[in-house]
Amino acid sequence: MFPADNRDVPTVLVVDDEPIVRDVVVRYLEREGYATLEAGDGEEAQRILEREPPSLVVLDVMLPGIGGLELCRWIRSRSEVPIVMLTALGEETDRIVGLELGADDYITKPFSPREVAVRVRNLMRRAAHAPGTGAPTISFGDIVIDPSARETYKDGAALALTLKEFDLLLFLASNPRQVFSRGQLMDRVWGYQSALDTGTVTVHIRRLRTKIEDDPSHPRHLETVFGAGYRFTP
Repeated sequence: MFPADNRDVPTVLVVDDEPIVRDVVVRYLEREGYATLEAGDGEEAQRILEREPPSLVVLDVMLPGIGGLELCRWIRSRSEVPIVMLTALGEETDRIVGLELGADDYITKPFSPREVAVRVRNLMRRAAHAPGTGAPTISFGDIVIDPSARETYKDGAALALTLKEFDLLLFLASNPRQVFSRGQLMDRVWGYQSALDTGTVTVHIRRLRTKIEDDPSHPRHLETVFGAGYRFTP
């Protein structure tokens, strides 16, 4: 486990082997008020993460040495820090694998640095947002969701959910039996809509099912409504 980031200003670690890309992204993020750290490869990123863990990681898939996907897996084995992956346009396999490994969002290259800043801001806002201490828990079967602590339990054991997995589960569980399309879930949980990114929802639903369902291939709670989207059944 990485130690917590206790700095007053949220810090973003930008991992990309292209100095120009790092420089542009860092400039925009600092303009938004974030502190930044930079790494040009996976090994350097690992050293930074162990020494001064950030609030969020912007991670390029294509890195020399330890690749972005391998680094994403390494991070997730130690921390739930939000991860935004940068992938080449058209590399759908990398995007899906990255999400399966626990990335919270992805952006395809070439991209607008402003878009990176917006995605980071959305994730930071949701990571910092927690309902008041009086927010009621949500229970269904052997699953308990504690919105105040942002924790989920199954049979009394804490589940390791990423930021977006928790947000998605909490949103659906807070609106039981309502059907939401992938686009609606992107808007309500990720904070933006894009017809190209709805696969993000599909992957997160699949990951959640492996964690909360007794039989993920026959889910009782996270149901697919064919042609419409998803609904949560208590």
